[in-house]
Amino acid sequence: MNEPGRICPLRYRYGAEAIARAETRAAQTLYVIGGLYGNVPALDAVERMAQAEPQAPTLCFNGDFNWFNVADSDFVEINRRVLANDAILGNVEAELDSPGDDAGCGCAYPTSVDAGVVERSNRLHARLKVTASRHEALLRRISRLPMVARYRVGDCRVGVVHGDADALAGWRFDVRALDDPYKLPWLQSVFRTAEVDLFASTHTCLPALRRVASDSGREACVVNNGAAGMPNFAGDLAGLCTRISTTPSPHPVLQEVRMAGAYVALLPVRFDADRWRTEFLVQWPPGSPAWLSYFERITRGPAFTPGQALDASRQSRVANLARRA
Repeated sequence: MNEPGRICPLRYRYGAEAIARAETRAAQTLYVIGGLYGNVPALDAVERMAQAEPQAPTLCFNGDFNWFNVADSDFVEINRRVLANDAILGNVEAELDSPGDDAGCGCAYPTSVDAGVVERSNRLHARLKVTASRHEALLRRISRLPMVARYRVGDCRVGVVHGDADALAGWRFDVRALDDPYKLPWLQSVFRTAEVDLFASTHTCLPALRRVASDSGREACVVNNGAAGMPNFAGDLAGLCTRISTTPSPHPVLQEVRMAGAYVALLPVRFDADRWRTEFLVQWPPGSPAWLSYFERITRGPAFTPGQALDASRQSRVANLARRA
């Protein structure tokens, strides 16, 4: 597990204590947008939803807002627009100014991920890194981003991370890990140590919303939005982002739950899929590393369903999936 693309570098490890120490920012409505992956139409869709809110929300891009955007114009547009808001590092951004390539793409892929996927991700990131090197001012701004953020939405204490509570490329907020009963003691401990009621993450590329049986007597929840810039479910080309607010969502939701007095929702990001497919193919034509790894998902979605992602307790308001914008 020491080859590029599977390593989780020591510099990625912050520990849940860092989240407890982070400055708390207040927000009435918070959008957490993970895994934009350089998709400009998806960014357009998120901004339209934000503009339709009764009051302007805080936008936090929790990493991997870059990935497919190797064209200079797309790299500049994505980063200028994202950096006008709150943002934290994802592994993609953390490796853009890394002097070496020991960590590859920085994904820290587990053994369950095929070696071909890992190798192609390293090649993809190497090309993105060349693009980033031509934009030194943006690269400096990206390099100064933190690895975690902390918010209070009403009475709900929110820890925003890219990977998990301990590491930027951690996989313990992956849907399979969240459903593993042997991981529960760790989950309970990081809520206590981080002093949060809710973790909002991304990184693993598949969404999950799970209540956690906290040992503190408070409600606890993990929400992983999967990807804002790629499909998350078979046959559905929308991305997803997380909305946390003192008021219910004015937009169609995949699922919305109450957590520590806040409304927590997974919002479909219904971007122009035809435009995105065209823009993707310009940068990554058939046979390229990104095309081989991602084009099937971009055009059909992954082999994953809403039932696998959503809170099993169903103590929530679940949207009618036919209500699609």
